[in-house]
Amino acid sequence: MSECLFCKIAAGEIPSNKVLENENFIAFHDINPVAKVHVLVIPKKHVANIAHLTDKNESYVDGMLSFIRDVAKELGISADGYRVILNTGAKAGQTVFHLHAHVLGGQEFGWPDA
Repeated sequence: MSECLFCKIAAGEIPSNKVLENENFIAFHDINPVAKVHVLVIPKKHVANIAHLTDKNESYVDGMLSFIRDVAKELGISADGYRVILNTGAKAGQTVFHLHAHVLGGQEFGWPDA
């Protein structure tokens, strides 16, 4: 995916403020944070979102929740709690079509009014 912003970040072609990285995932600070702590976690291999996972590519996200747990520990937000959001599709608010989790913390969250 040569035009994908997050693929370019994963490849090191675009700089990011990294929090943690391993062979499959990278976590970096969101450039437009909506919480005191707002980090994005992406798989290094491209898949657009959860709806695009198949038997052939679902292994791309194996270990993502464990990696998110490690990111929360690294950020010092694991003890107080944090929120993980995965937007799937434009109607859900996804603006970059590379699977990514928003990890939000450092403050108390309520439940949004419908």
